[in-house]
Amino acid sequence: MSVLVEASTRRALRMLHAELDACSACERMKGPVVHGPPVASPVLLLGQAPGPHEGALGRPFAWTAGRTMFRWFEAALGLDEAAFRARVYMAAVARCFPGKASGGGDRRPDAQEIARCEPWLAREARILQPELVIAVGTLAIERVLGVKSPLADVVGTTLRARWHGCDVDVVALPHPSGASPWHKVEPGRALLARALDVLAGHPAMRRVIDAARAGVPA
Repeated sequence: MSVLVEASTRRALRMLHAELDACSACERMKGPVVHGPPVASPVLLLGQAPGPHEGALGRPFAWTAGRTMFRWFEAALGLDEAAFRARVYMAAVARCFPGKASGGGDRRPDAQEIARCEPWLAREARILQPELVIAVGTLAIERVLGVKSPLADVVGTTLRARWHGCDVDVVALPHPSGASPWHKVEPGRALLARALDVLAGHPAMRRVIDAARAGVPA
């Protein structure tokens, strides 16, 4: 990506973020809005929604699940958390904390909340034109692929999808939540390792890794 294109992309993302920060469309959602920095990247990471701590910390995946996820990435990609955040655009299906579910754990955003956040993702996709989407967790995977699939059918593969007008490769990862044992036992453990290998070898991710090492735009 040229310096001029990168600067233009960052400006467009900053303008979008200013609008997004002012959003209060969902009554049940707990603000503030959470998003990553305006990173001009060919790789977009999509999660489900921020947890209860991310709003105060001002960044996605900022708590326990994030620490697990960034350990995965450092081991597989050679990028620590700071380098990953600086080089990969991070978004979510919903941008505010949905609150707790009645049975414990974080509430899954409902269909209306997902629909209200969808235009933000569509605009981000138009600005970034990502080549690779890292879909983390079942909701994110479902929203990118357009279908519900068991994790065992999608984790460890490279999938192709048409997402918000962009033809993207999709690498699916299980959610790194400590509440889920899926990535800790077989076959999840082996499939996660395979998925991280696939991610490390993807051309867009390789450009990000090489650019990070060289200190130049991807």
